[in-house]
Amino acid sequence: MVISTIKLPNTLLFLSSLLIISIGLSVGANVPTYLFHNCTNTTTYTPNSIYRINLRNLLSSLASNASTSESHSTTAGDEGSSSPVYGSFFCRGDVNTTACRDCVTFAVKDVVKWCPVQKETMIWYDECQLRYSNRSFFGTVYELPRISLLNTANVTNPNRFNLLVNTTTKLAAAEAAKGVPGGKKFATKEANVNGFQRLYTLAQCTPDLNASSCGTCLNDAIGRLPICCSGKLGGRVLFPSCNVRYEVYPFHNQNATAPPPATTPLPPPPPSTSSSKGTVFPWPGKRKISAPTILSIVVPIAGAMLVLFILGFFFLTKRAKKKYTLAKGGDDITTPESLQFDLATIEAAANKFSAEYKLGEGGFGEVYKGTLTNGQQIAVKRLSKGSGQGAEEFKNEVVVLAKLQHRNLVRLLGFCLEGEEKLLVYEFVPNKSLDSFLFDIEKQGELTWSIRYKIIGGIARGILYLHEDSQLRIIHRDLKASNILLDADMNSKISDFGLARIFDIDQTQANTNRIVGTYGYMSPEYAMHGQFSLKSDVYGFGVLILEIISGKKNSNFYQTNYAEDLLSYAWKLWKEGNPLELLDPTLEHSYSENEVMRCINIGLLCVQEDPEDRPTMKTIVLMFNSYSVTLAVPNQPAFYNRTDADMPSMGLRYNESRTVGFLESTNEASISELYPR
Repeated sequence: MVISTIKLPNTLLFLSSLLIISIGLSVGANVPTYLFHNCTNTTTYTPNSIYRINLRNLLSSLASNASTSESHSTTAGDEGSSSPVYGSFFCRGDVNTTACRDCVTFAVKDVVKWCPVQKETMIWYDECQLRYSNRSFFGTVYELPRISLLNTANVTNPNRFNLLVNTTTKLAAAEAAKGVPGGKKFATKEANVNGFQRLYTLAQCTPDLNASSCGTCLNDAIGRLPICCSGKLGGRVLFPSCNVRYEVYPFHNQNATAPPPATTPLPPPPPSTSSSKGTVFPWPGKRKISAPTILSIVVPIAGAMLVLFILGFFFLTKRAKKKYTLAKGGDDITTPESLQFDLATIEAAANKFSAEYKLGEGGFGEVYKGTLTNGQQIAVKRLSKGSGQGAEEFKNEVVVLAKLQHRNLVRLLGFCLEGEEKLLVYEFVPNKSLDSFLFDIEKQGELTWSIRYKIIGGIARGILYLHEDSQLRIIHRDLKASNILLDADMNSKISDFGLARIFDIDQTQANTNRIVGTYGYMSPEYAMHGQFSLKSDVYGFGVLILEIISGKKNSNFYQTNYAEDLLSYAWKLWKEGNPLELLDPTLEHSYSENEVMRCINIGLLCVQEDPEDRPTMKTIVLMFNSYSVTLAVPNQPAFYNRTDADMPSMGLRYNESRTVGFLESTNEASISELYPR
């Protein structure tokens, strides 16, 4: 018994020693916490260019200066030439030099890996941020690109909490704008939330900003906190020039930011007291303590530490999966892993997928309405086990949507992948899909011309974002009326990215032997030869324009002997000088003739047979926004048979097709697999 009693404490001491060593090693590693990166797609360089050489020199300079400084700005190359590179880094104000150096070292390696040919990049970590560009940005406030992250947990009294967050972060911002010794523009503030909880805030600007610019940047960032993080236990907004953050736990090094305490001499040790265990000296160092006494003190503490460590490890591992999620609105983003929901939460929200919660059914599964515990309404896309969308398509849609944030794209809130269940959780869009209005005789009248024109413009901006302005270059490949959702204000939101293809930055076209999409919207080169490009989406957008104007579906168009399909009908009216006859009769005289004519012209340009004759989405958006742009005269659009009788020759019978939309119409023929001839 004595032996076992001795071995148990020794074991605990050994384990606690391992615990302390492991903690020390993890702290010493200084691996930074990656948050987000942005690669501007508009400007690129070639691998052997002078810009690449200058960039390599600049990154080397930034990395070397991180060993001795917490911030640094520099330029590589001749500023008067065409290839200068401007770069900077700065570390969080409470981070020590070693952690700062390690963070910048990681950033220099990561940024060229993720942004291999972009001239303008931005990368954020918890501990530092790094930026470079072919244009000077020193001393100027930049608020884009931006990201917002939030803690998913809700507070009990959101109004009071939001007010406290606003007040405390503004105090930190005011102090940060003034600056502190050493050139930092960094400050932290704390406040009591209640008797047992405190609020911790942080504000910081790049050191090159003056007090006024720093204050402006921080106030704008604070102004976005209610948008992204209202009533949440934690949140942050990151701009290139500044950032703010709040939490209900100390996320920063308080010793590095708190003022030094006043030096007051310690009081003399109190007199010794007697007890049943002998003389007790409250102050250490007055007498030697025996080994059994040390063990009796250390062993319980070490054991408690070990238990707490194990429990904390499992708690944090589980919590990390859902600690942060996407902020609402804007182009903010976070990592896909943080979007994962557990199955029980989704089942509770959608009442175990009961029939009364069902919104619709698509080719890949069913869509249900749900309500989360915080009152937020959601739409849950539940992929059927026998659907055409397998694990790869599912992962593709999650990865794509997690990286896309635009007001004209449906927003992914999360996903669930448990057992055989594959679920996608979207924002709930109350007015369902465009086709539910456009092709419904009773609802067509609700789509006034002003609403239709707004819908067309929103779709155009959404596609432009996919093609040019997002972090990825994406071809949707299944643009159609049923994949355009309408929010409460009838703003259009592009949905269903299960068939989307991600391109390299400089890639514009590709071939495939597996055709996916919907008849009536697919470009002829894609349907016949498997060739798809950015111009494939332009073709689908052109069909959508003509459908929105006419209120008629292209795939189900029958106009006696005058035309075989909607495109033929629109072209003949245009050629005969009567394009306004294409207009939906429900609009009567409540429309702008110039806007209708312009839309028909753009629609016909989009459906030209030769992809080279179709405009890019950037040009199309410019056409909508500026009437000073002269539109080209369209040629005859692409015609190819889309009748049901011809479909078997393409390898697919109409009644065997599977639709792939978010909220599909039952009479819409979609192709899930088709091999081009």
